[in-house]
Amino acid sequence: MVRRDFAPTATGLLTAAPFFVAGLLVGLVVGLVLALVAGPFAAPLAAQEIQRTALHDYRVVTVADGFEVPWSMTWLPDGDLLVTERPGRLRIVRDGRLLPNEVAGVPDVLANGQGGLLDVVAHPDFASNRLVYLSFSKPQGGRASTTTVVRARFENDALTGVEEIFEAQSSGAGHYGGRIVFDGAGHFFLSIGDRQAAPRGDLEAHPAQDLASHQGVVVRLNEDGSVPADNPFVGQAGALPEIWSYGHRNPQGMALHPETGDLWATEHGPQGGDELNRVEAGLNYGWPVVGYGVNYRSGTAIHEGTTREGMEDPLHVWIPSIGTSGFMIYDGDAFPEWRGHMFAGGLSGERVDRIQLENRRVVMSETVFHDMGRVRDVRQGPDGLIYVALEERGGGTTAIVRLEPVG
Repeated sequence: MVRRDFAPTATGLLTAAPFFVAGLLVGLVVGLVLALVAGPFAAPLAAQEIQRTALHDYRVVTVADGFEVPWSMTWLPDGDLLVTERPGRLRIVRDGRLLPNEVAGVPDVLANGQGGLLDVVAHPDFASNRLVYLSFSKPQGGRASTTTVVRARFENDALTGVEEIFEAQSSGAGHYGGRIVFDGAGHFFLSIGDRQAAPRGDLEAHPAQDLASHQGVVVRLNEDGSVPADNPFVGQAGALPEIWSYGHRNPQGMALHPETGDLWATEHGPQGGDELNRVEAGLNYGWPVVGYGVNYRSGTAIHEGTTREGMEDPLHVWIPSIGTSGFMIYDGDAFPEWRGHMFAGGLSGERVDRIQLENRRVVMSETVFHDMGRVRDVRQGPDGLIYVALEERGGGTTAIVRLEPVG
């Protein structure tokens, strides 16, 4: 398989299988030393101060604060901003103010660990149908839960007619995925993590490699939750028909390219090897058989190697991990030199990286935002500005900010 482009920090890892573990550990150590000792992110950003990047200068402006673990945000045509809080609340920011009351009608969620209320997305025709879609960890009794999607009408600051349209066949602890993306052609995509199933023994027997479960997959559904007839595994024995792609670990960032229509996703690697992938129908993205991560704490090898025929190579990797989260592709007017560029948020990295493509290949990346808190979501607002949902280190209340151009 032809190898694609990788982040500069991964260059030393493109070795043959016998040197994989040694090279990976060296890369991790070097990356950690650089980040701790000589990294460029020692001084945190300060709101209102001018921030310099390669193509645009900007300042950070607070939009609203007082949230508890904001996970996602979406705008409505009237200018309202809906924000999910992971503990299970949907909030409204109106005229620059966070309203005190939460939105009524949100389904019960299992708000434990990584679980809770996750994505919120307005239907592309919201102005006529008033529909919003929510993903969340649905309780199934005891500590069991699974990634689920509902849709409902948003009227008078409440949800009505709440309808469950998809429940994943999955089990485990965290790694719910949960990102929702509409394709504008009557379908939506949903990312689902591997639910933290341990990669032990026969790696190909892992649930993320099993088409009979929804663990470690992206699914494609019609807007009512039914299965499109042209999904890649429809009619295949032993395969769930909702699956679009598989072999993922925990994709928490996902976006459709506004010009090409390609679906792109970022996903978590273990202690290293966060990935950027172009997600295509029927393809296997390799987790846990191939990858660039290592076991937590011990640093021991997980994967057979970094590449294998029949499994997709990532187009970009982060080593050490940044904890990829929100993700968007910019097409606004406020930052014209950034049009077509990708913006990937990081939780543990507390940053946003700008990624530039040429002919569907990564040609450069730059950290443009850092050290203001764990980045949960990155979105382009209707005003063409870039909005970032921030979670304080260790959780707690925090803010949504925006990047405004200077000069």
